[in-house]
Amino acid sequence: MKSGDSSNESLFRGRTGKSTCPGLGLFYALLSAFLLSVVSLFLKIIEDVHSVEASAFRCIFQIIFVLPGLIYHKTGFLGPKDKRVFLFFRGFLGSCGMILLYYAFQVMPLADATVITFSSPAFTTIFAWIFLKEKCNIWDLFFILLTITGVVLVARPTFLFGSTVIVGNHVDHLKGTIVALISAICASSAFVILRKVGKSVHYFLTIWYYATIGLIICIITLFVLDAWSLPYCGRDRFLLILIGLFGLGGQVFITKALQIEKAGPVAVMKTMSVVFAFIFQIIFLNDLPTWWSFGGALCVVASSFGTVIWKWKQSKKPQT
Repeated sequence: MKSGDSSNESLFRGRTGKSTCPGLGLFYALLSAFLLSVVSLFLKIIEDVHSVEASAFRCIFQIIFVLPGLIYHKTGFLGPKDKRVFLFFRGFLGSCGMILLYYAFQVMPLADATVITFSSPAFTTIFAWIFLKEKCNIWDLFFILLTITGVVLVARPTFLFGSTVIVGNHVDHLKGTIVALISAICASSAFVILRKVGKSVHYFLTIWYYATIGLIICIITLFVLDAWSLPYCGRDRFLLILIGLFGLGGQVFITKALQIEKAGPVAVMKTMSVVFAFIFQIIFLNDLPTWWSFGGALCVVASSFGTVIWKWKQSKKPQT
């Protein structure tokens, strides 16, 4: 069996075996999807706070959480010398993806931004084929095309659909689409790097790089843009705290889910973020998504489901 197949197999296998409580890992994944969807809702309703500043608050909460873990596990703050370059780029790309995603949430419809972020599995397949020499077959290409179709339906570029299909500010929708796509590319690149590193470094160390590099980027960006502002007392400050706490909680629960459940079912459960996004947009933002958005969401979610099922079937094949 080739190394690419081995990497795929390890990706869709639980880390520590089955949970003593059936379905607990899936519940953790569902809870993570819910918490991260709530974060995106808070980003939509918060006022007079730049998305980069909200990202900085999340990084601060992650640092506070991870620092005791690094000390307890005695991992150090830099990691093995031969892994530091990978850890740096994982932190840089992952944090850039988060910052760009937060910006997309603020400038375009919540459901549309969420759907576009789920294009990341397609980019992961492409990058894994290029850099990790993993196989890319006809089914992978089909799911990539399905994802691209979904993104096009959500983005609705004017040269294909005209300018009448976009509700609201077309420029903001276009900027949000581009930023969300770049965010998905960054997230996919960071994920491929994590697969390259494997289990040779502690998970806390990858979060440490992610949070510290992200905080540095946020501070520099806020300084350059002169966008730092002290939020008003009351709701905005409260929402910033909740963004940090819920964002941290979402990451903790998805980590626990992957520790006790196979990654395939966890990935399927993560697609509930799309459902939550549509529900929140309709109920709390009073914004009914278009049929184009629903169609794009179906394409992207179907692609995610298909990718997971295909990888799971491949992992079940006997090794040779």
